Amino acid sequence: MDREYKKEQFETLKIKSSVAKKFRRFSRMLSKSQSVSLLMMIEFFEEHSISPMESMGPKMQTLEYLIKKRFNGVIAILKDMEKSQTKPTVAMMQSLFEESAPKKQALILEKKNAQKDPPKYQERSQQET
Repeated sequence: MDREYKKEQFETLKIKSSVAKKFRRFSRMLSKSQSVSLLMMIEFFEEHSISPMESMGPKMQTLEYLIKKRFNGVIAILKDMEKSQTKPTVAMMQSLFEESAPKKQALILEKKNAQKDPPKYQERSQQET
């Protein structure tokens, strides 16, 4: 039993045994106590203004319409985010990477005009000695 209803007393309901067995299986499937399962069912019907005697045809079509409307809203939000946030951010990141690409610079010791100057010294030839 749930903590909230721990101090409440139990009441008896007269239910046919086949219905009771089916309800107990349903409660186990929900992993809730029988009292909480029944309470959840009643609150669901009251919240959605659904009667077990009514046909769900028009209600399901209305529900489908609402779901489609919400999907369209989500799609609109995502498109707006893409236009206002994602694309500008990607463009900024690309421009940063293009600017910060390392430029190939010449080494300090490297001469730009690599002309070979004649050596300042010459070897003595063996004939002179």
